[in-house]
Amino acid sequence: MAEIKRMSLVKPTVKTRYHIDFDWWSQNERDWRVYLHSFLCPEHRQAFADIDLYEQVDWVDPDTGEVQRVDGLQNILITHCAKQRSFINQHSTLVDSVFRIFLANGNTPLTPDELAEQLGRDPVIILKTISGLRVYKGLRPCLD
Repeated sequence: MAEIKRMSLVKPTVKTRYHIDFDWWSQNERDWRVYLHSFLCPEHRQAFADIDLYEQVDWVDPDTGEVQRVDGLQNILITHCAKQRSFINQHSTLVDSVFRIFLANGNTPLTPDELAEQLGRDPVIILKTISGLRVYKGLRPCLD
């Protein structure tokens, strides 16, 4: 039986840690790989044109040395495309920019205060955007 995630009754603050909840994508019948594909740099968009977007690859965590099976598309985004200067830009929506930051940092949880530092945006606006009743792109508070 699948575990049910319950909504917290605690109101999030600018100190609440958020991340991309990839389970949200599957629970909401969304294919996050199609969305991720749109974030590929031109070089990899062409390279992934004929490759299975669902292919799994081995990824080694640079901090722990732990080997994990990850989605190949997610891996190339994190290890290459997200490192490009143009990956996070001023023309992206706030939600896309926050999503891209999490991709670029390997989905390490961050607070709206920390996101604001990276984006040069108001942390309260970020909090209001990602903590409402509607979940945008799987951006959710961490449950720890």
